[in-house]
Amino acid sequence: MSLDVFSLKGKIALVTGGGTGIGLGISKAFIQAGAIVIITGRRETMLKEAATELGEHCKYFVNDVTNRKGIPDFISHIETQIGAIDILVNNAGIHHKAWAQDTTDEDFERVLQTNLISVFSLTRECAKYMLNRKSGSIIMIGSMAGLFGVDRVVAYGVSKTAITGLVNALVTEYSKSNVRVNAIAPGWIESNMFLNAINKDEKRKKQITNRIAMDHFGKVEDIGNAAVFLGSDAAKYITGVILPVDGGATVNF
Repeated sequence: MSLDVFSLKGKIALVTGGGTGIGLGISKAFIQAGAIVIITGRRETMLKEAATELGEHCKYFVNDVTNRKGIPDFISHIETQIGAIDILVNNAGIHHKAWAQDTTDEDFERVLQTNLISVFSLTRECAKYMLNRKSGSIIMIGSMAGLFGVDRVVAYGVSKTAITGLVNALVTEYSKSNVRVNAIAPGWIESNMFLNAINKDEKRKKQITNRIAMDHFGKVEDIGNAAVFLGSDAAKYITGVILPVDGGATVNF
């Protein structure tokens, strides 16, 4: 078997929230695999820094995914000015940490607006072009909180659980046109923000480390490598999968 099947050479990928964290890790992995990557987000300074780090095969656009009315023009601009989007990674998302009883309707709606409704809007617009070409890979970024219950993240957990439902529904409609839809569910991935947070909460840290079957947290490149696989021709017969990249956390007791 030729390893070329794992290559993304000649492909264009759009990564929302691609300037930081997991999104940046995915963007790096895509570029290493040969893709041209377009990163988007709300903060130009961070996008500019990320684009400089990623090099000549990266372009960036300032875009807020919650501005749903602007999505058609945004995707049309990429398709006409840069090229056909082969891979869409719906990575942009927000978090809200609060007990359910302290989560307001506005808090709940805000999280769902970004993590679910805008994801559907952007996916539908990208799919319009992919379906016509009869080719494309759509990758959602889910979460452990979408696979089992986690306290104090009710809005976030529901939004990520709904991503599974969105994947399932789109598979039934997109597959005949060779547009694949999958999700990655990252486990606990190392970042400065994550480490600072759990180091201030020893009880939570112990709870998390006990849950992970392996002896360490994940790294952003672990998510990036999974995304490269799902975006490549090596996964051409894989659709409808929710892939945990979690060191065994979903099955460990």
